[in-house]
Amino acid sequence: MHKRVIMLVSCALCFGGTALADGPAQNWTHYVRIGAYGLNSSNADAIVGDAERSHVFGIEVDNDIPGRYESFLNPAEKLAAIRALAENAHRAGNKSFVYIAGTECITAHASKSAHSVAKDHPDWLQRKITGEPAVFTAGAAFWISPGDEDVWITPYAPDWRKTYMERVRQIAATGIDGIYVDIPYWMTHFDGWENTWASFDDYTVAAFQQRTGLDARRDLILGDFSSTNFRKWIDFRIATLTDFLREIRDNARAINPTIMVIPEIYPGIEEEATRVGADVYEMYAAVDAIAHEYEFGEGDHMASSRSQLDWFLYQAGMLSFRAFAQGKATWILNYSWDGDKNVDPREAMKNLAMSQVMVGANFWDAPGHVMAGSNDLPTRALIFDWIEKHERNLYSPRLPMHPVGVYFSPKSRDYDQDSFLPSYRGVLVLLLQKHLEFQVVTPRTLSAYYGEVLVLPSVSFLEEEEKKGLRSFVKQGGRLVITGKNATGIASSEKVKWFEDCPGRTHLQALQKDFARGSGESVEKFLDAVNVESGLKVDASPTIAANMALVEGKPHIFLANFAGLVPHKIAVPEAERGARITVSNTRKCSLKFLPFLGEVQVVHGQEVAQHQEFVLPRVERGAVVWLDECH
Repeated sequence: MHKRVIMLVSCALCFGGTALADGPAQNWTHYVRIGAYGLNSSNADAIVGDAERSHVFGIEVDNDIPGRYESFLNPAEKLAAIRALAENAHRAGNKSFVYIAGTECITAHASKSAHSVAKDHPDWLQRKITGEPAVFTAGAAFWISPGDEDVWITPYAPDWRKTYMERVRQIAATGIDGIYVDIPYWMTHFDGWENTWASFDDYTVAAFQQRTGLDARRDLILGDFSSTNFRKWIDFRIATLTDFLREIRDNARAINPTIMVIPEIYPGIEEEATRVGADVYEMYAAVDAIAHEYEFGEGDHMASSRSQLDWFLYQAGMLSFRAFAQGKATWILNYSWDGDKNVDPREAMKNLAMSQVMVGANFWDAPGHVMAGSNDLPTRALIFDWIEKHERNLYSPRLPMHPVGVYFSPKSRDYDQDSFLPSYRGVLVLLLQKHLEFQVVTPRTLSAYYGEVLVLPSVSFLEEEEKKGLRSFVKQGGRLVITGKNATGIASSEKVKWFEDCPGRTHLQALQKDFARGSGESVEKFLDAVNVESGLKVDASPTIAANMALVEGKPHIFLANFAGLVPHKIAVPEAERGARITVSNTRKCSLKFLPFLGEVQVVHGQEVAQHQEFVLPRVERGAVVWLDECH
C-alpha cells in the first residue's frame, strides 16, 4: 500500500508519471457556468443570446411540466417550447437543461377551479401520521401564488408515477441536454412538518410493509434513533427517493442515451439529509450530477451573511460532495446577496464564486433566493469569462497525492448525528486550516483508498462490509486514527490510535466560541497521529482554506481566503501576505500562481537545503498554485 502512495507522490513532484484514471469520462456537465431563465413559447432566441453575452454555458430554463397540474395533464405547448430552446442552444454551441419538479405539484387558481390535484386525487398526497395531507396555499412558500394549491405527492402513487415517467420520456425526446429535477423530497421542510417523518399515506405505508413487514403507523417511535424499526424507516425513505431518481434517469436515457439527469437538493452532509430523505451520498450513484442548493442550520444562507466559520463549513461540505461524486460534476446553487444594505452585491458574488470553484464545483449565478437572473450581470460576465479561460485548472480531474483520509459514515450521520457530524466536520475544518491534504473516503471508495492513514471521526455504525474493508486496510499497513466512538472491533495498537475525546469536535466547539482564538489552539497529538510525509507544505494563515490534488500530472494547491470577512459588514477579504510553499524535490521547479479573476504569474523559488521555497504574491480572494517546468 505505502509503495503505491510514495510512487504517486514522487511522480507528481518530478512529473515523470501518468495520472491515474478516476471516475467516468468528463462531459459538458463538468464545465457549466450556469444562468437560469424563464421559458415560454416565444423567447428561446432571446434566452440563448443573453446567455452568450454573459458567458453562460449550461442554460437552465424553467418550464415545469409535471410540477404544474395543467401541463402534467396536457404538456404539448411546453414540450414545443423546450424543443425550440434546445435547437437554439445547439446552434449556438451551448447546452441546456429544463426544470421539472420532483414530488411537488401546483394547481393554478385552484380556489376557483373544480379540479386540482387534491380534489381529483387525494390518494396521491403525502400525509402526516395523523392523516393530515400535504396541501398548502400562499404563505407556506414564496413561490405559491394566492389562490394556488401546492401539494406534495408520494412517489408510490402508481397512476401519478406512470404519467410522470411518460412526461420524462416526452421531455427527453425534445433534444434537451438535461432534465433538472427539483425538490424530490418527503414533506418535512414547511412549517409544522419538520418532525413529521412523512409520509404515512396508504401507498407509502403499504410499500414499507411489503419491504420490512412493519406497519409504519403502529410499529415506529418517530424520532427514536435507537430503535431498529425507526432506522428501517429512515433507510426506506432515503432508498425511495434515490430509486425515484434512478427511474427518472432510466426513462430519460431510454429515449435519449446522452441526456443528463441532475437533481437539485438542499440537504448536504448534515441532519437535513436524514429528515428530508434526500441523501446526496446515495443519489450521486443514481444520477449524472447534482445541483446542491446547499444549506444547513439557521439564517438566510447568503454569502453576504456568512461568518468565517460558515465559509469553512461550506468548504467541508462541498469537498465531501466532490468525494461522493466519484468523478461526476458538482453544481452549487447558493445565493450571494438579497438586499443587504452594508454589502456590495458584486463582492458577495465574487466570494461565493471563488469559494466554489476552488473546491472544483460549478458556479450558478442567481439573485436573492430565486434561480433566474443575477445580482449584477457585468460581474457575472467577469466571473464566467475568467472561469472559461481557466477551466482546465479548475475542473480537470483532481487526484489524491499523499492525503489524510477522513471517513464519511452515512449510517453514523443518519442514526447518531449529534456524535458524528461535529466530529466529521471539525476534522475537515481542522485539516483545511492546517493546510494538510485530505481525501474524504466513503463506503463506496474504501476498498480503493491507498493513503497511509484513515481517520474515523466518531463513527458509531458500520456495516459488516465496511468493517471488513477497515481490517484489510490495517492488514496492508494502513494506520487508523479513531476518535470518539469505536465501532470497528479493531483493538488499539501501533497501527490503530484511539482518541477518546474527538479533537475535531473539540476544535469545532472552540471555533464556534471564538473563531480567531480557536484557530490557534494546539492539536499536536492528533496532527502527529495523522502525519503523512509529503513533499509539499503550505505555510499560511488559518483563515486560508487549502486543498491539494494532482491535476493533469501536476501538484495543485487551491487557496480560499476568508480573512477579515464579517457578516453583513465586510465582504472584501484581507489579503494574505507572505504565504509560502515548500517543495521537497531534487529537481528545480517554477511555480505558477493564478489569482482569482487574475492572470497566471510565474514565481521562482529559493533553494534551502534539500527544499525549494516559494513566497507567494498577495492572496486576495483566492488562488490556484501549481508546480511547473521542473528540470
